Formats: sequence, structure tokens, C-alpha cells
Amino acid sequence: MTGSELAVWLNSGLVNLEAAKDELTELDSIAGDGDLGITVESGAKAVRSALEQTSADVTPAEVLRSSGVAFARANPSSFSGLFGGAAAAAADCVGEVEHLGVRLALSAGRAAAAFIAARGQSNVGDRTVLDALSPALDALESTLLLSGSQQLDAVVAAASGGVELTRTMVPRRGRAAWVGTRCLGSPDAGAVAFLRLMEGLQSAFEPPRDLPESDLPGAREGRSGARGSSPGPTRPLM
Repeated sequence: MTGSELAVWLNSGLVNLEAAKDELTELDSIAGDGDLGITVESGAKAVRSALEQTSADVTPAEVLRSSGVAFARANPSSFSGLFGGAAAAAADCVGEVEHLGVRLALSAGRAAAAFIAARGQSNVGDRTVLDALSPALDALESTLLLSGSQQLDAVVAAASGGVELTRTMVPRRGRAAWVGTRCLGSPDAGAVAFLRLMEGLQSAFEPPRDLPESDLPGAREGRSGARGSSPGPTRPLM
């Protein structure tokens, strides 16, 4: 996936996140200060505006970095700061490549998750966005040889499962920690925001029509004889 293709895909997927404003406001009012809906809506709008101005030769890293900057500047908050920093960490991981493959995207996702964990001093199980992000990354890693549509199905299912688990978690970080057990039964707003973004990307995904053999899952293994008699390669996510 080129930088310009990534920009178009993100732009389309962010529509779903932007539309989740009221849902996220309600959820954040239970275990936070209720501003997440506004933060996400304004951030998504800012990112979409920035993406619409990208050049045809933009790199994937530039798309990620500019998206993070736009989101963080739109409505400064702890969540927007995490989003911006995570996007920058992902961009640093991607480097200067012109084509973003799914394996590199997975590494970038891991880098983003590591930034969130370090900056937010949180881990899986603390009732944060990590509870949806981490299982989604695990699902992507386990489906690297499947088609892009199958990969996204697995990612969204894993993120959804993580969101459901947050209903049973007592928050340990941030303002939500003050609420304690009162938020049990409702999902974490940050985790839901991530899920809505993934659902938007899932709906907006269009399998590539032409893909170099080197970018197909198993292509390198096939040249070394490791693929054996398995079926022909499927189209990956990127």
C-alpha cells in the first residue's frame, strides 16, 4: 500500500470514528470527564482535512506522522496526545519505505502500542485502549497469510472481544481510576474508539487489484521452497 493509498483508506475509515462522537461522549461520562467524543470528532475531522491535502508521492510514514500531528493539535487532551505520539512511533518504525506491507504495518502497530503503554503507564488489563489494540495486533499477526478481508475480520473481532472484556475491568489509570467499580458493565471509551476506527477501515477496505509478487504472503518462502504444495497466495491487507 503506497502512501497515497493509505491516505485515502484512512480518510474513509475515519468517517466511522467521527460518527461515534455521541457514543464516546456517553461512555466517557461514566468513567471520565465526558470529553472524548469531542476530542475524537475534532481529531478525526482534522486528520481527514490533512489527508486530503497530501501529495501523490507522499510516503506511508508521512501519512502517519501528519495524521498524528493533526489529531493532537485539533483538541489537546490526554487521548489526543497518546494518538499523536503513537502515530509518530508508528511512522518512525515504518521509515522511508514507499510501500507499506502488512508485516511492517504490524511492527508499526506494536511500536504504537508500546508508546501508549509507556506514556500512559498502562498494560493490558488496566481498562484502556490497549485492551482492544493488543488483541487486534495479535489477531493480525496470526493471519498474515490470509487475505486482507480475512485479516480485517480477525482484527475487528479481536478488538470487539477486547472491548467486551473491559466491561469486567476496574480502571487503574487516569481519571477513570477514581470511579472504581462504578463503571463495571460499561466498556472503556478509548477501547471503543479504537474499535470504531477499525470497523471504519474494514468497511472502506478494497483489495488491491495489482500487487507485486514480493508483497504477497508467502512469496519469499515460496522462492526458498518453504511454501510446498499450499494453495496460491491470497491478497494481503497491504
